This record gives sequence, structure tokens and C-alpha cells, in this order.
Amino acid sequence: MSTKTQATRPFPRAAIGFQPEYLDFDKGIHVGNLNENQRITRILKLALEARFQEPFVTERFGRGVYWQWIGFLPRANRSAKPISSNVSFGCSKFYLTIDGEERLFKCGFSVERGMIQPPPDYPKIQLKPDFDWHRLLKNLKPAGAMERELKRLVNREGFRIEAGNWESSVVIRKNKFPGMAKLKKTLEQAPRAEWAGFQVYYPMTEDEVRDSSGVDLIESMMAIFEEVVPAMNLCMQIQLK
Repeated sequence: MSTKTQATRPFPRAAIGFQPEYLDFDKGIHVGNLNENQRITRILKLALEARFQEPFVTERFGRGVYWQWIGFLPRANRSAKPISSNVSFGCSKFYLTIDGEERLFKCGFSVERGMIQPPPDYPKIQLKPDFDWHRLLKNLKPAGAMERELKRLVNREGFRIEAGNWESSVVIRKNKFPGMAKLKKTLEQAPRAEWAGFQVYYPMTEDEVRDSSGVDLIESMMAIFEEVVPAMNLCMQIQLK
């Protein structure tokens, strides 16, 4: 996969202060107590908005200096939802995370389902009719555009797919593509009272991260986002150009 892009121009290349050690495989993604030109959230948000000419919303899981997961979603796609215009997890999003167990940095796009049967005291995480999840399932059909994109990403570009509920998800690697019917069945059979989702990501090992410069890592992330746009567009109400 090509890992170069010119989309980081909101911060000139020489001005980007992000460092590889900010991707900490024990603590998470270092975000706090940094200058704007060092903070990955600020750099990527500006780069995405410059590239796609769309405002993006930043979401995250974590608190304090280190975050475990960061997502970027087009604001227009969220605003287009008649029921869930204030629910970010109903939207497709670019994301990045550190997997401390596998010692991998993962970057790509995600579509979350939430729960079909949420706890009575937390109804906000229930799957709604206007979530992008439904578009994803609709497009998981043989010989369709989504199949072409997913096979290209996994078999040719080295991406992986993680599908199902988070506690026992299925990971699909190169030359192990199961077919669309089986992939869709995996998603449909995810337990109704558990959080589930669909992620397409490019994995980078700890050594690969450490051997890169901060600028190269930012440009690699933007190149990864670029690669997944066609598949992500098939899940959204708006289209990233």
C-alpha cells in the first residue's frame, strides 16, 4: 500500500511535531500536554477537512493524557440522520487505536452497531433505524461494490477486517476472505445484548511505528484513510469526494 499523501498541508511538513513515541503500545495514544502541531487529533482533523472539504467531528475513548481510541466522522453524515443527528456512534468514521495485546497500531474505518437490546438504564446505545449499520448490511452482497472494495483492501493492500461483537470478533486477513454471505451472517448473529461493529484497518507493528518518523506516520494514516473512502462511502448518507 502506498503510504504517502499530500493531505497534511494545513501543518507544513516541517512544522509537524508529532513523534512515533506518542503511539505508546502500553499506555495508548499520547494526546494531552502537547502543542497543537504535536497533537494527532488536531493534525488529522485539519488534514481531513482540507482533503475532503468537509467539517469533521472528533470522538475518543479514554481520558487524561493517553487515549485508547480516536475517531473522525463527517459532520454532514451525522446531521443528515432524521433520528440520530446527535449520535456519533451511529455514523461511519475513520479511526485509529493501539492494540496493546497484539502490539499493533490499527488505522482505518469503523461502523458500529451499538446494542439491539441495551441495558434498561442506558437506552442511548440502542441500534436505531437510521444508523449507518443498516447501509453496511445492505451492501454486503455478492458481486457488489462493497465486495470489490473489501477484497481489494484485504487481499491486495494488506488490510484486515474485524467483525462481530468485540468480545469474540472474527478477524479476516489476506487470502482468508470468507465471502459476503458469511461475513454478513457473522454481523447479523452478533449477540443482541452486546456491543458489535465492523472495522477495516491497516495494521502496523510496533517496530514499523518506531522505524518511522512522525511525519511519515501522519502521512501513512492519511493514505490509509484515502484507501478506505470508497468502502466507507457505501455506508454513509453523504459521500466524501
